[in-house]
Amino acid sequence: MSKTGIVIVDHGSRRAESNAMLEEVARQFGERFRQTHEIVEPAHMEICEPSIATAYAACVARGATRIMVLPFFLGPGKHWTKDIPALAAEAAVKHPGTQYHVAMPLGIDDLILDLLNKRAAFCQNNAFVCDSCRGTIRSGETGVEPLELKPHHEEKSSALCSTCPFKGQPLPQSVGS
Repeated sequence: MSKTGIVIVDHGSRRAESNAMLEEVARQFGERFRQTHEIVEPAHMEICEPSIATAYAACVARGATRIMVLPFFLGPGKHWTKDIPALAAEAAVKHPGTQYHVAMPLGIDDLILDLLNKRAAFCQNNAFVCDSCRGTIRSGETGVEPLELKPHHEEKSSALCSTCPFKGQPLPQSVGS
């Protein structure tokens, strides 16, 4: 009987807590749906490991011959239409006898709408200043100064997102040093 592996993939971030969140999502998904999906691996499209290739190989090592890549993205942008399928195809070449399929992004769904409502209710119930936002620009509090946007990468980095607003701009001296 053929086993199916699940790879849950996000963009990837330089922020460790963002990457750790995806790993927790994959862990919880694997735990909750272990009866139907016994092989679940997290992956980041770019910037950090585990990559799609690494997660694909881990699924194969655990006995999967079909790999379903689940984008942890809202919309059907370039990453879903081009980047993720290309990375999955590249990973599949290294594992003859396997197949992959890239699922649709999260998109518009009643569950997404419920989640947005849950977030709005949380803000309202916390008088629009919860512990995670208090004192930051996210809170909209008076007297909190916005941070100046600065490039977050080196100009020649090969791990840039193609949509980065700073791509191709030289770094100020204070950021790159």
